[in-house]
Amino acid sequence: MERIELTVDAEQAGQRLDHFLVAQVAGPSRSQIQRLIRDGLVLVGGHASKPNYATRAGDVVALDVPAPAPATPQPEEIPLDVLYEDPDIIVVNKPAGMVVHPAPGHSGGTLVNALLHHVDDLGGVGGELRPGIVHRLDRGTSGVMVACKNDIAHREMSRQFHDREVEKEYVALVWGLVQQGKRIDAAIGRDPNDRQKMSNRARHARSAVTRVTRSQFLNGVSYLHVAIATGRTHQIRVHLSGIGHPIVGDTTYGGVRRQMAAHLRPVLRLERPFLHARRLAFMHPTESGRRLEFEAPLPADLQDVLDDLVARAAAADDSKDPSAWMK
Repeated sequence: MERIELTVDAEQAGQRLDHFLVAQVAGPSRSQIQRLIRDGLVLVGGHASKPNYATRAGDVVALDVPAPAPATPQPEEIPLDVLYEDPDIIVVNKPAGMVVHPAPGHSGGTLVNALLHHVDDLGGVGGELRPGIVHRLDRGTSGVMVACKNDIAHREMSRQFHDREVEKEYVALVWGLVQQGKRIDAAIGRDPNDRQKMSNRARHARSAVTRVTRSQFLNGVSYLHVAIATGRTHQIRVHLSGIGHPIVGDTTYGGVRRQMAAHLRPVLRLERPFLHARRLAFMHPTESGRRLEFEAPLPADLQDVLDDLVARAAAADDSKDPSAWMK
């Protein structure tokens, strides 16, 4: 890390923090600066801030700039939860907190770094920065992902994702009551006011459909099974937030609440959005007619919160035992 310290003068006061840093620091783009702020690498007066913070005269802004990432990702011996592997593909259960591929501020510790160590000759597949990657999950989202080991498999899997032939099912916990069968059809693009976010009000948006296939109401929150054919960035998070039911624990799209009924307080233990890629199904990219389907169990951090909520919901309804609530 390189530490840069700047003091805001009277003429600069009132500027957004990200605008101030872009003007003062050579090299990083505005989006990179915003990512550094969100990752806690920018402090104002010793405290983390937000990109839209209005600077004040005399503010001391400290910026920790990560060392430049290598031109190509490097193999790293990072444990992988491998669900399936053959000469063409590898299917893994990605943990929450792991970034899929290197980016500014995340030059190492990514799924790509782990795959490069685990799989021989992956470097030539799919491009230098994202070898083998055909889809992605957000950093805070856990669950099933497939990566490809050769160009033939990569091209065919990319086609299946593009043509919406891959079945993708997630589980999510959201605020409020969402009915089973709910269909959300709203195009998604970059938020015009915050380039780190997506929005269904963007000028340049792409079609996206999200379907709620199962729903269980737990006295203030709903546990959902969600299916998507498209795979737009932040799609499920944006769609559910857009209908007034943000994912619990999602700090970006309004899913964090500090005031709530006592029986919902288990959600305060969450350190990430309650979103998990539960199931992925597709045709094998090189073996004609062979359908593959994989599931990843709910991680312990989410399962513990869910179990607590179910027990409390059952306790409030003497007519049901806890197991009946999730049937």
